[in-house]
Amino acid sequence: MPFDDHDYPQIIPTPAHVLPGGPAPWHHLDLSQRQHVSLERIESALRASVRHFEASSPPEQPAELATLTASEVPRPITRRSAVLVALFEENGETRVVLTRRSVDLKNHRGEVALPGGRSDEGETSSETALREAFEEIGLAPGAVRIVGWLSPIVTFASGSAIQPIVGLLDERPVLTANPQEVERIFDVALSELMAEGNFVEQRWRRDVPRPGADADGTFPIYFYRVPGEVVWGATARVLTELLALVTETHSAMPRWVVG
Repeated sequence: MPFDDHDYPQIIPTPAHVLPGGPAPWHHLDLSQRQHVSLERIESALRASVRHFEASSPPEQPAELATLTASEVPRPITRRSAVLVALFEENGETRVVLTRRSVDLKNHRGEVALPGGRSDEGETSSETALREAFEEIGLAPGAVRIVGWLSPIVTFASGSAIQPIVGLLDERPVLTANPQEVERIFDVALSELMAEGNFVEQRWRRDVPRPGADADGTFPIYFYRVPGEVVWGATARVLTELLALVTETHSAMPRWVVG
């Protein structure tokens, strides 16, 4: 368990080979630098990192693929999905909307996730993220101002890529869970994710080598403690990139994570 003193409903499929990871990219920053994260600060970070739609669009191919050797190149990306990083500000703190997936789903059941899903034919990542957020949690597309993107995530085994899209809300949304897909909707402040003791990195090594892993065969997996839940996997990776960009500590992350 990444947090021995924290109860949560998920069963995390931890492999046999697990090593301690490093500290959070922002661990050296004073606590005051991790608080009062405004939406304006989010947009500034996206502009500074050239991830704002005013300056650029998501890459056609995930940067993660560029780090692979010829012998590691997996199957082509044929399946594309998108998730919405829906952010709103309350009491001077930006909060992100998260869900716990239904235990009746085929994949990633019971996991904490960002709203999102598979792209339809001819659909852009932004259109997918907005459509899926409306279907899963009732978030009206017109209430979201799409502003930027984060590094796409590759799922090597299935030849798929997930594109995170960042959208800003003017106020706390009123949301309704689609019970076929979502068990719970909640939100958490970005400053809470960066609070002491709420981040853990582990280094995992699987029996089948993961393309792009370090020389010792390990790769980083991130975890966040939040009330009653643990955020991990792809969702934690998306949030870690966002937080590292906001705190200007993204140089401390692996290149394939932040492109």
